[in-house]
Amino acid sequence: MTAPGRRSSTFTRLLRHGFTDPSAAERLLDAVELAAVRDDPVLLEALGATADPDLALHGLVRLLEAQPDPTARRELLDTLIAAKPLRDRLLGVLGASEALADHLARHAGDWRALVTYEPRDLHRGVEDFERGLAEADDPVSLRVAYRRCLLSIAARDVCGTIDVAETAAELADLATATLRAALALAEAAAPEDAALCRLAVIAMGKCGGHELNYVSDVDVIFVGEAVEGADEPRALRAATSLASHLMRICSETTVEGSIWPVDANLRPEGRNGPLVRTLSSHLAYYQRWAKTWEFQALLKARPVAGDPGLGAEYVAALQPLVWQAADRENFVPDVQKMRRRVVENIPAAEVDRQLKLGPGGLRDVEFAVQLLQLVHGRADTSLHSGTTLDALEALAAGGYVGRADAAQLDEAYRFLRSMEHRIQLHRLRRTHLVPEDEADLRRLGRSLGLRTDPVAGLLRAWKRHASVVRRLHEKLFYRPLLDAVAQLAPGEARLSAEAARERMVALGYADPAAALRHLEALASGVTRKAAIQRTLLPVLLGWFADSADPDAGLLNFRKVSDALGKTPWYLRLLRDEGAAAENLARVLSAGRLAPDLLMRAPEAVALLGDGNAGGLAPRGRAQLEQETLAAVRRADGAVQAVAAVRGVRRRELFRTAAADIVGSYGTEAQPVEADQGALVDRVGAAVSDLTAATLAGTLRAVVREGWGDTLPTRFAIIGMGRFGGHELGYGSDADVLFVHEPRDGADEREAADAANKVVSEMRRLLQVPSADPPLLIDADLRPEGKSGPLVRTLKSYEAYYRRWSLVWERHALLRAEFVAGDEDLGRRFIELVDPLRYPAGGLDDDAVREIRRLKARMESERLPRGADPKLHAKLGPGGLSDVEWTVQLMQLRHGHEEAGLRTTRTRAALAAACEAGLISAENATTLDEAWVLATRVRNAVMLVRGRAGDTFPTDPRELAAVGRYLGHGPGHAGDMLDEYRRTARRARAVVDELFYS
Repeated sequence: MTAPGRRSSTFTRLLRHGFTDPSAAERLLDAVELAAVRDDPVLLEALGATADPDLALHGLVRLLEAQPDPTARRELLDTLIAAKPLRDRLLGVLGASEALADHLARHAGDWRALVTYEPRDLHRGVEDFERGLAEADDPVSLRVAYRRCLLSIAARDVCGTIDVAETAAELADLATATLRAALALAEAAAPEDAALCRLAVIAMGKCGGHELNYVSDVDVIFVGEAVEGADEPRALRAATSLASHLMRICSETTVEGSIWPVDANLRPEGRNGPLVRTLSSHLAYYQRWAKTWEFQALLKARPVAGDPGLGAEYVAALQPLVWQAADRENFVPDVQKMRRRVVENIPAAEVDRQLKLGPGGLRDVEFAVQLLQLVHGRADTSLHSGTTLDALEALAAGGYVGRADAAQLDEAYRFLRSMEHRIQLHRLRRTHLVPEDEADLRRLGRSLGLRTDPVAGLLRAWKRHASVVRRLHEKLFYRPLLDAVAQLAPGEARLSAEAARERMVALGYADPAAALRHLEALASGVTRKAAIQRTLLPVLLGWFADSADPDAGLLNFRKVSDALGKTPWYLRLLRDEGAAAENLARVLSAGRLAPDLLMRAPEAVALLGDGNAGGLAPRGRAQLEQETLAAVRRADGAVQAVAAVRGVRRRELFRTAAADIVGSYGTEAQPVEADQGALVDRVGAAVSDLTAATLAGTLRAVVREGWGDTLPTRFAIIGMGRFGGHELGYGSDADVLFVHEPRDGADEREAADAANKVVSEMRRLLQVPSADPPLLIDADLRPEGKSGPLVRTLKSYEAYYRRWSLVWERHALLRAEFVAGDEDLGRRFIELVDPLRYPAGGLDDDAVREIRRLKARMESERLPRGADPKLHAKLGPGGLSDVEWTVQLMQLRHGHEEAGLRTTRTRAALAAACEAGLISAENATTLDEAWVLATRVRNAVMLVRGRAGDTFPTDPRELAAVGRYLGHGPGHAGDMLDEYRRTARRARAVVDELFYS
């Protein structure tokens, strides 16, 4: 007897053998059924070798209890102890699969299926499984026989007798035998239907590819023909009845559960199409209507049941179409779109646990291999395999993929499939999620041979293999291209010139010959620079291909590399700082503006590094102004000073554009900015602050050049329009007013002349042709418009506004804000105009009617001829003008009593109006969303085209680039336009209600 407080030796032995609940295990071992072998060390050793010793012991006791009599129990125990093959197989299954333990408990004699240990038993095929299912004469007995066959596969799998690829192939063979048995049952139930038709069952997906899971839908397509002399419509109805019955036999739940769902949704027209078609109907559909993904699915088509001749005819007729799919328009975007849709449909809580569909999952490997098969299989029949691992091996043998990379991916794929198999085997449920429970992870790790620390070891291995898969595009698609152009390993199989060209076209490059020349120029040679480029380019090419214009991305990268390749820090930055290379790739392939800004001073690429102190975060106005004024002090003369100021502006425009692109596209390190309004606000504030600092520096340079330290008049610049509202875009002019005030004792005419000269010289210097973009100053919002003087004194403004100001001028003053020059003068100007823009008592009815009349006139007269009003971001219905005039009308009416409305910023004023109850929260959100979207459209057009525009581009590639910036993937430009119209239409309804009612 064990002393109190001391553990028994059995308890200790059980712990040592991997039991997690030794107390429960002791009680089970004391069961009468195990009395004869309780102390046999062989049993304990065998249990300890299983994935879950506790589960295995519990299953064994249940199996013994289920035996019909003591003789049967004794036979099982004797065989278990004496026959190692049975012991390993049976206990291995019981320790890995609760579901198969349940089956054995219900069918106590099925353990004998594991006794056989002959060479032919090691690798069973369709005929063996057909023999195993031969006695099944109804759906229930078919399920029992199916589980018995599955038991033999699982036993050899968990014991390591067959590897993961052989297991998947045997599962597919068992599915084939089951479909044949189910069809035989259906035909026996309706012999008159069977006599009318020829029916072939074509396996698709993993079953067709000979790589099935333990629990998976079995994808099929049915082909039917009338027998000679039969009426075709009647024969097709008979074939449909047989096919439907076959599906029910396999899918319906009985007392023995179900086998698996038979899914025919890959057929032409999906679930909306007829279940059975003739071969000619199939062929007509694929020739005329089929989409890219349907040809991709046909890669795995394999006849498995029914009329073998008809099945062979089907494959022979459709296979040629499969290998023409890569010639279809939008082939690659279609494939990428399908993959992206799969990922987007994963619930957020499951993404990190998805073995199959998540990033770095099984589907990534399968999609990539299939894409390469479709691209290169046109000319190389060795790639015509439906099995992923066989196809990967063929790609490596043909030089389409590097051998080392293929071997690494093969290992990763096998590991991930093994995880998937063992997860499903436990309860025979269809799942691709890695469990979260510690006990489940422990059993899973032990089932894969990880015994020391199974949970930590499993998670480490999973992470390592998933990381390999995440980089598979680099390995499968791009590295072989570099090997082909660099030719550094003579004698090794590599892509031919034609195969390389095909690869570039398939990856989205419009000019493959030029792209390959760029690659050769960058990667050829034995220099350290070329070696680093060969490391970088496979990754960069993937990011370029993910853009709307891969050709431009690669060309721009070559230009930057030619300009900076000899500097010691450039390639080191891209190689060593994780964010820099991806940021650069996004920036270079997103459009013309950012690359143009970068090419004028390529050293600005340093801003893209994550280790750079400044990085891509915007700099504030004070910091920018300090830098521009310091540059002016160092310069010799105004021309040099303003050139330096414009250089700062160019660099900061690049910083802002790059941050905007990275935030809109997202990177591995930084997801897409979820708050689109925040992106718009950052760009608007950054460009407005930069413009203010540019004007401040230019003003200082001009004054210093002509008058030394002091101008004979105080001088201030007032920002107007989008400038005053902190809402400038990349292509915006600077709307301003100029105000001056002669100093004490100064001659008024001399002061006015000086102020006018300052304005004239500032405008000239900021537009002098140079490598830096010009800044256009627009003073047309001044009193009397273009007919009035460019500069007025503060008193002149006061007199004009008191006597002559029009409604449109008060409206324009809502955006007035001091931006540069004499701060006190600027403050007094703002104090002067506040009563005008926020009038006591609001606007009278005549003023409101005048504003509405002006708005209507602007809509009719200023919209460009031929432009689609519904897609004009500024003047169209629901565009910027609609939203801004609606908000500004509320400011003019209520700004005097509502302090929150006294702001120059549209979104802040809209939020204040909502808070004050002047607009409902729903309507405010509608207007805000429309304003943000229209602003982003204008920013996108400038980034993509390099010139300002208020409408969507007509060029398809430019339109796609705008779409990518706005978050729409390849092939979704139409969705983008629909979203814009929908958003604008809702906003216009609010404008009609609030502005025009």
